[in-house]
Amino acid sequence: MTDSPAFHLAQVNIARMNAPLDSAEMADFVARIGELNALADAAPGFVWRLTTEDGGSSSYLRPYDDDRILFNLSVWRSVEALRAYVYGSAHAEVMRRRHRWFGKFEGAYLALWWVPAGQFPSIVPSIDEAKARLARLDREGPSPGAFTFKTPFPPG
Repeated sequence: MTDSPAFHLAQVNIARMNAPLDSAEMADFVARIGELNALADAAPGFVWRLTTEDGGSSSYLRPYDDDRILFNLSVWRSVEALRAYVYGSAHAEVMRRRHRWFGKFEGAYLALWWVPAGQFPSIVPSIDEAKARLARLDREGPSPGAFTFKTPFPPG
């Protein structure tokens, strides 16, 4: 799944916090958000990530009825580029400690899909589209329209 000049990889992931974002229990995680976002922004293959209207972290958006669900949406040049960031950077350390901050999530919590490469904002997936991709993965399992790192599909 190497770089494709015609397509970029969109990813959405969600997690249910064990406590509110502003709680003492989440403080260590919250302290790392800016660092991890900056690391992603500078990572090879990074294209775009969802932010608040004022440029803040999407960790403060609540697109679900559950206020404890964190929502992350980004676009990358390839599966390999995203994988390198997630598992080969300081992000991996946070992933190893995630049980401290997040409960086990029932259902799909990560979905990947290909979007046409292009100029902003045409390549930017919407929150509603991302939520629909997670729901599709939950309903149908991996397919070209919503897949995982374990079961990637080629662009196109």
